[in-house]
Amino acid sequence: MTLKLTVVDQSPVQGLPSNTSPVALTVDLARACDRLGYHRYWLAEHHNSINFAGPCPEILISHIASVTERIRVGSGGVMLTHYSPYKVAEQFSMLETLYPGRIDLGIGRAPGGDALASHALAYPAQPGLEDYAEQAWLLQHLLHNTLPGSHAYKGLQVMPGQPTAPATWMLGSSGGSAGLAGQIGMKMTLALFISPEPAPPSVLTEYKQAWHNAGHPGEPEANIAVAALCADSREEAEYLAAPAVYWKVKAFRQGVREVVKAPDEALRLKEQLSASDKAFFDAVLNSMILGTAEECAEQISHVADRYQSDEVGIVTVTHDYQHRLRSYKQLANVLIG
Repeated sequence: MTLKLTVVDQSPVQGLPSNTSPVALTVDLARACDRLGYHRYWLAEHHNSINFAGPCPEILISHIASVTERIRVGSGGVMLTHYSPYKVAEQFSMLETLYPGRIDLGIGRAPGGDALASHALAYPAQPGLEDYAEQAWLLQHLLHNTLPGSHAYKGLQVMPGQPTAPATWMLGSSGGSAGLAGQIGMKMTLALFISPEPAPPSVLTEYKQAWHNAGHPGEPEANIAVAALCADSREEAEYLAAPAVYWKVKAFRQGVREVVKAPDEALRLKEQLSASDKAFFDAVLNSMILGTAEECAEQISHVADRYQSDEVGIVTVTHDYQHRLRSYKQLANVLIG
């Protein structure tokens, strides 16, 4: 099976270089990955974060599409619970009009930030997740002009002329979104990099079954996203991955948001963790794809086969940007050629 590689870029705040905007590094990486032959470049959305510098992927998408030539550019994803589906449809229809055939709209239900950010984004209303399914359904129908004739928004125009819709994707890390994505006819991305115990392949089976049950034309399309880091050896890869792993321990186990540490400091601080937090550190590290480019390529191919996916998104976070760039280059040299 020939694999397509996608970059899922969280625009991490790099420790090195310390004087360069993370957004500038995202643009640099996107240009490099366009030249390397990556299939897509997706931008994440985070709010009120000291670690991730991408609060508005729709703006970054437009700029990156303007400075690249062939790579598809999209959101991974827009956190739809904060926004009006109509406004999101307008934004991404405009992007697709500007860059025809190159725009992906990925959506998710996670807040992408803390409670304070969610409150501010919803103000003066109250934040909530209960309307996500309806929002996703409305967004899909607005983009494709397929609202029922009786719907109050049937007469809304998203873009004048003869607009084309971006490809729509629903992002999830468990089975919660699989049935919904299939039911409303969106493509599906299963994020395997969030938890050390990722969702099983049956989630994608559920998605495809829901798609067929809904009677959508064509075939359902799904991909997966993993955390991976290539280096000259497995040991070096584990060393370079330590900052991202330690950050997850602090964030997920202790609710503490810290800047990404240097590898030596992250490993030193690991020794001060409780036994259970150390175990979580090791579980996260072991869930990542690490090693030489050849070793990573073999592991990625194995995961792709297990999930029956011909496309894999790669999330790589390091303290030093040059290590992140090198990892994407090494992986491309082996899997893309």
